[in-house]
Amino acid sequence: MESMSEVPNALFQMKGRRIRANSLRSQANPNDQPITISKSPMSPPEMDAGLWSKLPQELLERILSFLPLKNFMNLRSTCKHFKSLLFSPSFISKHSSSSSFSSFLLLSHPQCYNHFAFYDSALGAWRNFALSLSALLPCAAGQASLLSTSNGLLCFSLSNSFLVFNLLTKCSRVIEFPAYPFAFELFSLVSTPVGYNLFMVSSGSRTKNTFVYDSKVQFWRKFNGFKPILSDNYHQQAVYYKGSLYFVTPEPFSVACFVLESGKWERPNTELPRELMFVRLLSDGGDGKLYLIGGVGRNGISRSMKLWELGEGMNWVEVESLPEMMCRKLMSVCFHNYEHLYCFWHRGFICVCCYTWPEVLYFKVSRRTWHWLPKCPSLPDKWSCGFRWFSFVPELYASV
Repeated sequence: MESMSEVPNALFQMKGRRIRANSLRSQANPNDQPITISKSPMSPPEMDAGLWSKLPQELLERILSFLPLKNFMNLRSTCKHFKSLLFSPSFISKHSSSSSFSSFLLLSHPQCYNHFAFYDSALGAWRNFALSLSALLPCAAGQASLLSTSNGLLCFSLSNSFLVFNLLTKCSRVIEFPAYPFAFELFSLVSTPVGYNLFMVSSGSRTKNTFVYDSKVQFWRKFNGFKPILSDNYHQQAVYYKGSLYFVTPEPFSVACFVLESGKWERPNTELPRELMFVRLLSDGGDGKLYLIGGVGRNGISRSMKLWELGEGMNWVEVESLPEMMCRKLMSVCFHNYEHLYCFWHRGFICVCCYTWPEVLYFKVSRRTWHWLPKCPSLPDKWSCGFRWFSFVPELYASV
């Protein structure tokens, strides 16, 4: 078990680089004067502090930018200047790519709310981190429930507020509920090109209203007249696609979307495939692709499961079918209670999860192959339901 202070370091892949000594000497000592470095068997080599103090600011930033990101994250606590380098142009240009990090499938369970199992999808291995929010954030001293993840951010529900948290930088923001008391459903944390939105529908009165928090202006917007009847599957979150949030209505199945800019509900003109027993939507993020996963059958029983992609003319094009034996296993673990099934996108994987089952079925888009993710070895056998999976891709510059 790794401590909380070690969690951000464990998110980095080891991609160090060496700096040639002669290159450093030529830049830092243009007069080619010899630099004396004491070599002692009892201590590592040290460079004269006076030499460092004479380096131009741009050159110092350039040298430090060659440090592996894991080492620099440890170094930033030594002084305010080093911490500020995280936002210098040279450092951002070198480390802004998310390829410096591992990506994870995160498993949450209500019986252990402050412990999360992480599956490293890059290394193909399980990692266990002891996340203690109360140690990092006094406002999370009580039980905090993980609701959603997006673009390196995690969103928790507290007693009367939401907590948006970047695990990598340990930055957080507490967002008060828009009203008191406040009951909500269909909650989603959605990343946008300019920040993020918190989306939810109020559930405590006859008139259901839509609430959207915009991180750019740090303000709640309320939209009246919630008309579409959405699916009663509360495990499936909204799907962000081309500026709108997409949902599926109960039978007879149809697609509804909420336009974030205007706050209006719309019905896209698209016809779903026939003989569907359940429907789930997901996207690869932003303006990419919109996918549909559905069980095909009759009389409420799915005999097969297929994947479609939204093509030109708003038509659904079949991509792949789940192999028969894998389909039988999936239907048996959910006992044909399809409300337990939910899907999401994770770094080229389409993940199909069941609220009552500790394994994940995923489709690798690049290879068009289906696989089962092995059960986490640290899970107790007595945990029979409440399995909530999330996609977690650490992002250094995901602002809260």
